[in-house]
Amino acid sequence: MHKNNIIGWVGLGVMGEPMCRHLLDAGYQLAIYSRTRDKACHLVDAGARWCDSPSVLTELCDVIFTMVGTGDEVRDVYFSERGLFQVEIAGKVFIDMGTTAPALTAEITTYADEHGAACIDAPVSGGDVGARNASLSIMAGGQAAVIDKVKPLFDCMGKVQHMGDEGSGQHTKMCNQITVAGTMIGVCEALIYAQRAGLDAEKMIAVVSRGAAGCWTLDNLAPRMIRQDYAPGFMVDHFIKDLGIAIDEMKVMGLELPGLSLAIKLYQKVSELGHGASGTQALILALQQCEDDAGF
Repeated sequence: MHKNNIIGWVGLGVMGEPMCRHLLDAGYQLAIYSRTRDKACHLVDAGARWCDSPSVLTELCDVIFTMVGTGDEVRDVYFSERGLFQVEIAGKVFIDMGTTAPALTAEITTYADEHGAACIDAPVSGGDVGARNASLSIMAGGQAAVIDKVKPLFDCMGKVQHMGDEGSGQHTKMCNQITVAGTMIGVCEALIYAQRAGLDAEKMIAVVSRGAAGCWTLDNLAPRMIRQDYAPGFMVDHFIKDLGIAIDEMKVMGLELPGLSLAIKLYQKVSELGHGASGTQALILALQQCEDDAGF
């Protein structure tokens, strides 16, 4: 991608803002939109151009990224009366980097195809740490030639892997979230066990992370649990949304995944405890309560 091209970006949350900033820092011209304009102030000060609506952004840009939360928000960004698809889109590339239901991804892709545009579903893994450090794992579904064309942009945020046709990125993200959910339960239970056994939790993490139990969750989120730091790198309610997508796909496929079913129940409990806006590491609060809640 030539750096004289203006790149569009919609969504400036915990993940979106640093991802967008990496493109700006790499010398690309940015046009941005967010439902909350205050979130854009620092980027505008750094040289990004503010747009009053997604449709205005589409008119300016040939490549447009979206990084928004719920399915309703994704649909609104693309299809509302001020959405990305309300102007001429032929020849443009739309890249959804959020976690979106495969059925909605297919709907967006079909509309784009019918109007001469291209879509890539490119959800990410790595949390707020990966977003800030430009070390995200990017799972891309779509046409290989289109993904190759925009690879320099992906390289500003992490490492991209082409997973297959449209929707393959989102299905890969479901695999990621299922793995994260099960791992998170194990890490939380290990910390609860360590406390009951009288171990130094930090020493426990240090030693087991060097062995077969080593993982991103243990390295990055277990220390936050010990500090009772539940600030969001990825919010509980957003994770519940993702696991809900995985549950729906599980049913469509005729699968039975008991670990996934348990995980979403536990995270729903975390949200009921008032931590829906906390980070996913707040799962430990629900598991701690389970010690005295035999009826859960």
